[in-house]
Amino acid sequence: MKRKALVGHAATVAACLATMAPLVGAQPNLPPVRAQGTVRYVTGGIGLDEADAIKQAAAQYPLELQFYRKAVPRDEYLSDVKVLIKDEAGKEFLATTSEGPFLLAKLPEGRYRVSAERHGIAKQRVVQIRASQHQRLIFEWQE
Repeated sequence: MKRKALVGHAATVAACLATMAPLVGAQPNLPPVRAQGTVRYVTGGIGLDEADAIKQAAAQYPLELQFYRKAVPRDEYLSDVKVLIKDEAGKEFLATTSEGPFLLAKLPEGRYRVSAERHGIAKQRVVQIRASQHQRLIFEWQE
């Protein structure tokens, strides 16, 4: 009888641990994941904790965008950057405004044109997304 109780207890503990497994890697300071069509994305990075959480999560996203301004005595991170991502055919995949200096996006494999605009000054990059690779695009403004 004691053996049955121990086996039942062990099974309960194992079940609890299995349900907690996804939470172990969760990052409490990561901004919420958002969706636009098939694209899942995270934007933010205001404050050290949130920026660190985004940097740690970046490897899970095929595309990472960073926004900053050249300044003296040091460069400054930017927010409120308008982002537009379209595929080669011109189909819009993501249109949003960054809430911080980082934007992570899960896009299907393909070639994309990424536009980032701040105060009327637009920058564009072309990127090839592959499931097995992480791409980082850095957008810099000089004001």
